Amino acid sequence: MNFNETTLQDAYLIELDTVEDERGFFARAWCEEKFASQGIVLPFVQTNISFSKCKGTLRGLHLQKPPHLEAKLLRCISGAVYECIIDLRQSSPTYMKTYGAELSAKNRKMLYVPGGFANGYLTLADGSEVLYQVTETYHPESEFGVRYDDPAFGIVWPITPIVVTDKDREWPDFDELSLAGMA
Repeated sequence: MNFNETTLQDAYLIELDTVEDERGFFARAWCEEKFASQGIVLPFVQTNISFSKCKGTLRGLHLQKPPHLEAKLLRCISGAVYECIIDLRQSSPTYMKTYGAELSAKNRKMLYVPGGFANGYLTLADGSEVLYQVTETYHPESEFGVRYDDPAFGIVWPITPIVVTDKDREWPDFDELSLAGMA
């Protein structure tokens, strides 16, 4: 695995090292030792799969607030998505900054998202499926979201979102006070 620093502190775009032969390829998608060498120690507690039928489906931007912060490791296993993250850790030098990358079945890249980041993605192909591991189970009382078109962040999506849930469309304008307790 190759860990590439992003423009956001503690977030990595990860490229898999593949061993290829006439059958196809083999790669490690998770290696505790490799992640620990980057200072990332993760107790994954859940693996989720998200499937979107249509190109232009937007999911997010979501996170859980303390004490249920969750780190995530995401990989698109079918189709393609534009994954966007926002650093919402108030003490971070990259606070309120965004980063985006294309994750696809073809490029096999993964994105490591630290706790305290909002993340969401926009599908770039029909039939896109994202597999992600998380370090915390879902706690509805800790759920928080950022609207995909909130002017506080100025995210430029590569295509226009077409399918957006009411919940994701109706998050209020960002308010720093709602992040009380975020490190």
